[in-house]
Amino acid sequence: MRCNRVVLAAAVFVLTLGANVATAAVSGPWPSISGNSTGGIIPYRPDLEGLYPQIANDYCASWGRLSHVTSVHRRYGDYVSFVCMDKPGIIH
Repeated sequence: MRCNRVVLAAAVFVLTLGANVATAAVSGPWPSISGNSTGGIIPYRPDLEGLYPQIANDYCASWGRLSHVTSVHRRYGDYVSFVCMDKPGIIH
């Protein structure tokens, strides 16, 4: 009986840890970004005011491209938009 409880506790621990890791992968330190290899949008948050260029850069770097923030709408519910551009001399 004791062995069953230990196995059950271990299973619950592993499943909880897996759920936390999966949630961290989705949420991460940055807000969720909607986009593709040509650009995207980031939900506006005032606490990230100076970080939007870095967030866009990190996102576009995953595609091997450079980024440029095109607009910032400073209201809750609005978005910061950006484009991903090819690096000079690279053709996709």
